[in-house]
Amino acid sequence: MIKVNGKSAEEAEGSILADFLEVEGYSMTRIAVECNGEIIPKAAYGERILKDGDCLEVVNFVGGG
Repeated sequence: MIKVNGKSAEEAEGSILADFLEVEGYSMTRIAVECNGEIIPKAAYGERILKDGDCLEVVNFVGGG
């Protein structure tokens, strides 16, 4: 099972990280992703395959002042 921001995301298993994020509606230019305590560089999103036991934290950047 994969967890994303504390919630189960079983459908993500076996997906490429970039594809999963796009399907979930994340804007690639406004997020940072941590997987199992490690920050994933944006350049690696297209190579990272999600596997059972992964724990993702996806953080959206918000502008404003």
